[in-house]
Amino acid sequence: MTHGFSTESIHAGYDPDSLYGPINTPIYASTTFAQNGLNELRGGFEYTRCGNPTIDALEKTVAALEGAAHGRAFASGMAATDIILRILLRPGDHLILGNDAYGGTFRLIDTVFASWGVEYTVVDTADVAAVEAAVRENTKLIWLETPTNPALGITDIAAVAGIKGTAKLVVDNTFASPYLQQPLALGADIVLHSTTKYLGGHSDVVGGMVVTNDAAFDEEVYFYQGGVGPIPSVFDAYLTARGIKTLAVRMDRHCDNAEAIAAHLDASDHVATVLYPGLESHPGHEVAAKQMTRFGGMVSVRFHSEEAARAFCLNTRLICLAESLGGVESLLEHPATMTHQSAAGSQLEVPRDLVRISVGIEDIDDLLADVDAALAAVASL
Repeated sequence: MTHGFSTESIHAGYDPDSLYGPINTPIYASTTFAQNGLNELRGGFEYTRCGNPTIDALEKTVAALEGAAHGRAFASGMAATDIILRILLRPGDHLILGNDAYGGTFRLIDTVFASWGVEYTVVDTADVAAVEAAVRENTKLIWLETPTNPALGITDIAAVAGIKGTAKLVVDNTFASPYLQQPLALGADIVLHSTTKYLGGHSDVVGGMVVTNDAAFDEEVYFYQGGVGPIPSVFDAYLTARGIKTLAVRMDRHCDNAEAIAAHLDASDHVATVLYPGLESHPGHEVAAKQMTRFGGMVSVRFHSEEAARAFCLNTRLICLAESLGGVESLLEHPATMTHQSAAGSQLEVPRDLVRISVGIEDIDDLLADVDAALAAVASL
């Protein structure tokens, strides 16, 4: 990274040096580009499915923030996930997946790739010895989330990188964002983002990103990006890039608010456990402090019963009941019946007393008052 993080988030990937000098990356709403001669590209672009200046600028920005040589944008985080799996796995191959992972990732692996003959082992990736014990001769991929979704578990990325052997180490960095954690510097081979979340940051655009320093892998990603076509629209790329410009200041506020809410909930008798890596009681606190600059904007809570969890979800007014996360507004959800219902009955089943909170950047006093109103509803049960 040439400059500081905030400077790079605003300037990396685009230089206003065109004829008119626009400060913002133009939205190149063109499917095709004029050529100077037969297969003689005028500016390096021919057809938007295979490359577009607006998308290219976004890719360069995210790659710079992750300290990566290469970045490729996709229409969604799941599209990016599918392409990674499709490139790295063949029938008979094996992958390792954490026992707390996004439900959509598990569903894709368990249904599509398992039916294709890909084997997978589920382990607690916070236990590096368990990960090492699960590595086989045919293990091609270790898939990490840290912090995990939704229980906010922490895995030592560098430690797993040290025992992965020939397997590729993929880290879903969505919850942390590159502002808080940079997995490539810790030994990861590939980093995935759902840019829908903190990178976009405003709950108005869906997207995904794959970044790596592996040139050969990037060439394959580029082939699939154009050959299959799961690209973002140029308008979505523009919105994501616009969101990234304020990533650093937003993440600081997310973290401030999440720390306050985690401590507040931790002091309540109506809460069984607060799952937040910023709390010293969290089993992954020391690892998180080592590999993250701060602890993030996600807080998960386990109540004393499912009834209490549901009551909490249904009695906030400012914090909206909705799926997704990472936007400026606070959201909460009940993963067992919402984002992770596909994991029901599996090794990744989410406790039904768990609530996941995406803490936004509102005034903290207003958020705490809303939390207290929901806790009052729990107390009345």
